[in-house]
Amino acid sequence: MASLRNRRKLLKRSAVRLDQGGVHPIYQFSLRGDELLEIADISRIDRSSSNHLSGYQRPAVRQHIREIAEYLDGADVIFPNSIIVALASSTKFKMCRGPKSNDGPGVNGTLEIELPSGNGRKPGWIVDGQQRALAIALSNKPDLPIPVNAFVTDDLEIQRDQFLRVNSAKPLPRGLVTELLPDVSTMLPQRLAARRVPSLICTMLNDEQESPFYMLIRRPSTAATSKKMALIADNSIVNMLHESIGSPTGCLFPYRNIATGETDCAAIYEVVATYWAAVKLMFPEAWGLPPTKSRLLHGVGVRAMGRLMDKIMPMIPIGRHNSIRRVQGELEAVASICKWTTGTWDDLNLEWNELQNVPRHIHALSNLLIRHYVQARMPKARPTSMC
Repeated sequence: MASLRNRRKLLKRSAVRLDQGGVHPIYQFSLRGDELLEIADISRIDRSSSNHLSGYQRPAVRQHIREIAEYLDGADVIFPNSIIVALASSTKFKMCRGPKSNDGPGVNGTLEIELPSGNGRKPGWIVDGQQRALAIALSNKPDLPIPVNAFVTDDLEIQRDQFLRVNSAKPLPRGLVTELLPDVSTMLPQRLAARRVPSLICTMLNDEQESPFYMLIRRPSTAATSKKMALIADNSIVNMLHESIGSPTGCLFPYRNIATGETDCAAIYEVVATYWAAVKLMFPEAWGLPPTKSRLLHGVGVRAMGRLMDKIMPMIPIGRHNSIRRVQGELEAVASICKWTTGTWDDLNLEWNELQNVPRHIHALSNLLIRHYVQARMPKARPTSMC
C-alpha cells in the first residue's frame, strides 16, 4: 500500500540550499504567481478567545497593493524582490547526485512541498512580501515567475523573529512591532530588546481585570468590536514605561537589573497600576473618554502624567491597603491646574484641546505638572527682606 505521503500531491521545484551554519538552511527557488498563494498563507496578527497572540503580519495596505498590481499588469515588468516564506517541516529537499550537486556555496537539488487537500492548512507562511503576494494574485499575470527564499520551521516564534528582523528597517507600524516583541525570546537588536519589557507590561495592564487600563489600550490585534472601548494608543503607554524603566531618575528603574538584564515585571505592574488607579479616581470626568474629548488619555497626557509618576511613586509603599489613597493625596497638588476636558492651561497659554502628542507639548506639560507638584511639597519659606 502506498504511503500517505506518496498519495499527497507534491509541488516540486529545482532549488539551491544554502547552509549558513544553523539548523535552518535557506532554499532559493521560484514559483508562479498563482502557485505562491496556493502554498503560502498570510498569518495576520490576532488574538484568540483566550487572548493568546497569534500571527504576526500587519493589515493589508490596499492602495499599495493596487499600485503593485497595476505595475505588474504593464509591459517590461522587472520584479526581482523575493518573497520570504516559512515552510512546514513536511517539506523535503533531495540533493542532486553527481559532480553538479554543488554550486559554489550552494547545494543543488529538488524541493518537495506538500500541497493542501481540500480546505487543509497550507504548508507555508509569508514572512516578508505579503503586499506583493496579494498584488500578484490581483494581477492578470498568474504565471509570472516569482523569486522565493524559504526556510523550514513549524515554530511560530522563529517566524515572528525573522519577520521583525526583516522589517526592522522598514516603515512597519510601530504598534505591530511593539505587540509582537514579548512573544519573541530570541536575541534581538538592542533597539527592539529595550522595548520588550515595556510592551509586556502594556499587555498586562490591558489584560488584567483589576488594572485601571483594562481593555482601554488599542493594539494591532484589538478586535474591531472592541476598538470603540480601546481608547489609548499602545505606543503612548509603551513610551511612558520605556522612559521610566530606562532612566536612572525613573521610578521603575530600580526594578531592572542592568547587569543581568532581569526585570521584576510584577513589581512594575503594581507600581504603574497603583498610580494610574489613583489618577482614574482623581479625574473621573476625564477618564474613559476618547483623546478627542480628554487629553488625559491622549498621548501628551499619558507621557506627562508618566513623568509625574516618576516623582510621586518612590515615596509610596506598594501593596498597602491605602497605597492608592496616598497617591491621590499627592495628586491633589496638581488637580486644580489640570484642564483635561475644558478650559485653558494658563501657564501654557493653550486651550485644553490644543495640546498635541509632540515633544514640545509633552515637555511643556510635564514641566508644568512637576513644577507645581514640587512647589506644593516645599515647606513654606519665611518672609525675607529684600536687599
